Amino acid sequence: MDVLRRFWDSDLAWSWRHSPVALSASILLLFLLVGSLGAPWLAPHNPFDLASINLLDALLPPVWETDGQGSYLLGTDSQGRDLFSTLLYGTRISLFIGFASVALAMLLGIFLGLIAGYAGGRIDAFIMRVADVQLSFPAILIALLIDGVARAAVPRSLLDVIAFPVLIGAIALAGWPQYARTVRGSAMVEKTVNTYRLHESSG
Repeated sequence: MDVLRRFWDSDLAWSWRHSPVALSASILLLFLLVGSLGAPWLAPHNPFDLASINLLDALLPPVWETDGQGSYLLGTDSQGRDLFSTLLYGTRISLFIGFASVALAMLLGIFLGLIAGYAGGRIDAFIMRVADVQLSFPAILIALLIDGVARAAVPRSLLDVIAFPVLIGAIALAGWPQYARTVRGSAMVEKTVNTYRLHESSG
């Protein structure tokens, strides 16, 4: 409780409480998490159950339009699958890939940023030049390039097995430079402060 109280009184929590955009985004994220994690219980249909799909129900409009059916809230696709249920199940995959890729990009960027900031010299120059070159290209292009190379290098029989790891890795490798540059700057500041204090104490 003491930790939660300190967090609630922190500058970060105060800024979050007084930011309409942050509050709206948090509420939206909560709805997405509840909908995705509770998809087996909230979804009226299972889009992966082929036995429950009826092609005669294909391309139905949403329930509020003419010819809409109450059992298909957002209508159906060309194969008769309920779009609302498909969105709930698909959100789980999208959120997993998003969180995993951001976490991996953050870990890689923090690691390389700390090395560049504290090592300095040629190591710092090499890491930062790689980051600069990568930042000169759109992130989506880098991700597609990495994904294409990985798919070409892996046997076709393993493509289904590595699909998610390759996608997560491609997005993470496209996003690490932002974290690395930020952490590098903080590391250089700390290194300079510590060096100054060391000289002050020895003098």
